[in-house]
Amino acid sequence: MLVVKRITVTFHLAADERDRETIERVLEVYADGCPVARSIKESIEIKSELDLTPA
Repeated sequence: MLVVKRITVTFHLAADERDRETIERVLEVYADGCPVARSIKESIEIKSELDLTPA
């Protein structure tokens, strides 16, 4: 039986480096507004990563 224990979401964004702090703050809270993330957060760890490319 396959059991999912954690999910890593990688955001690939093109933006200015000066916006990194704002983007990271958004990534910290986005899952609280996502119905799917909220429904599984008790049983599955959700991790977010940022891949920022200069715009």
